[in-house]
Amino acid sequence: MICSGFDLLQAYQGHAQWTPDLIWFDNLKSYGTPNYYVQKLFANYKGTNVLSILSGTEKVTGQNGLYASSVWDKNTKEIIIKLVNTSDKEQIADLRFNGSKKLQTKGTVLVLKSGKLDDVNSFESPAAISPVENSITGKSKNYNVSLPAHSFSVVRLKAQ
Repeated sequence: MICSGFDLLQAYQGHAQWTPDLIWFDNLKSYGTPNYYVQKLFANYKGTNVLSILSGTEKVTGQNGLYASSVWDKNTKEIIIKLVNTSDKEQIADLRFNGSKKLQTKGTVLVLKSGKLDDVNSFESPAAISPVENSITGKSKNYNVSLPAHSFSVVRLKAQ
């Protein structure tokens, strides 16, 4: 099969017509863009059942620059929360689980962030903006998660 041009997933460095490509490569190397990592995190942690996520009695849909979604993954026995902080200030998410199964006190959070909005990955710094995994600790149904300014976080909590 002969392929002419490049698709959205990959582009040869210096030969693309636009920049939202997910993977850049040259003859020897390749790297994923921040967009690639966001897509990968959504694909890897999609869950099997959607859960509601509320702030008080309202759905979390951009109040104070915060967006969120939550799922249960019956295969891994995890609650997975995706949080986006679009504001220019760190926020603390106070996660409380009502009616859920008892959760382990330790979980993980994958954080994708950068110090500046115009930062990008490059051949010189291929993982400058890539997910960093940290652990979080809470009490079975209460966790506080720090959300850096302009960040995307994926919180994973296993059921006991």
